[in-house]
Amino acid sequence: MALKSVVVLGVTNSQYGWKDLGSKPSGFPLNRINESEKVFKWMRFGGFPGLPACRAIRSVENENTSNRGTKLQQIVDQTENDVSRGLQKDLNSLPRPLSVSDLSAIPDGGSKARISFKVEFMVQGLPGSYSEDAALKAYPKCKTVPCNDFEDAFKAVELWLADKAVLPIENSSGGSIHRNYDLLLRHRLQIVGEVKLDCNLCLLALPGVRAEHLKRVLSHPQALSLSDILLSKLGVSRESVDDTAGAAQYVSLNGLREAGVVASARAAEIYGLNILAERIQDDFDNVTRYLVLARDPIIPRTNKPFKTSIVFTLDEGPGVLFKALAVFALRDIDLKKIESRPQRKRPLRVVDDSNTGSAKYFDYLFYIDFEASMAEPRAQNALGHLQEFATFLRILGCYPMDTTL
Repeated sequence: MALKSVVVLGVTNSQYGWKDLGSKPSGFPLNRINESEKVFKWMRFGGFPGLPACRAIRSVENENTSNRGTKLQQIVDQTENDVSRGLQKDLNSLPRPLSVSDLSAIPDGGSKARISFKVEFMVQGLPGSYSEDAALKAYPKCKTVPCNDFEDAFKAVELWLADKAVLPIENSSGGSIHRNYDLLLRHRLQIVGEVKLDCNLCLLALPGVRAEHLKRVLSHPQALSLSDILLSKLGVSRESVDDTAGAAQYVSLNGLREAGVVASARAAEIYGLNILAERIQDDFDNVTRYLVLARDPIIPRTNKPFKTSIVFTLDEGPGVLFKALAVFALRDIDLKKIESRPQRKRPLRVVDDSNTGSAKYFDYLFYIDFEASMAEPRAQNALGHLQEFATFLRILGCYPMDTTL
């Protein structure tokens, strides 16, 4: 039996999408499945500079099984040696030691993450934040690295200070995190996974302090708004801080016995606070969705539910957005979410071509999540169709869906 698959080893610098906003792409950088063979296998190793150029293992006809296995093993062994030498050479130039991350995404259920070494995750907020809980849910053995704000997390991964970043993108009660939608376009990181976290908001205080003793409560603005009913009953004042874990740390370090905190149960454990009440959110089904971001994309597959995220722009005209959405409906692709954001570089455009009119409207970016893998022909054909009238199109990532909730 012939060996039909082709495995590519090496490093590429390709990105899904095009650099200049508003420019028309010269081609559509998608790998199409060979319809006759129904084979779609490719693999990328590393992402480190200095690795050897691409090599291919082509089809081998009429070879016995043992010879094929021996030759493939020799190539794999040689590749591992090349990667090892490349890492040894390049790590000295990096600002800190890095580990090699795996090519797989979020592990199934609660199983151990399939990674070579511990992966460093950038998370917004101090230890005990909900973003850290999301990172630990995705990779229980990972090492988390806190950062001050969302953009710092993007930059840390781009500068090789961390392997991945975990950042919130939407909450079932509070809606979308628009800041992170803008940062997805501003930076070149790829979405490689998602995490849905059931957020348990807790009321915390120093040991010995009871709820009726509290005069004020500190937390992130969204956490305060999501627990409005309980806080109103307590009659406490509310003070906004950058993140929930930071509030817990502040109350603990300063011994503020009149102040409470809305944060996670893990924050209580880390900062030595007592849990006065759990699940204090107004809506008990409070879920936050997080994105896992990395420098390189992962391999799209069809053995589990995948989601693809894209962003595009359209020319003005009647029914243009309808046509854009129809490319998915025609192929039975389920749209999970659509988000529109004004373009920052040219947020307003004059309607009147003579430039004398006063009426203006926004130019919009459209972010769409759809339930299909880029390994499927229907997804490739849909984006090929969309490209015909989209003035800009970029694939933000293709990644496994989190179905644990």
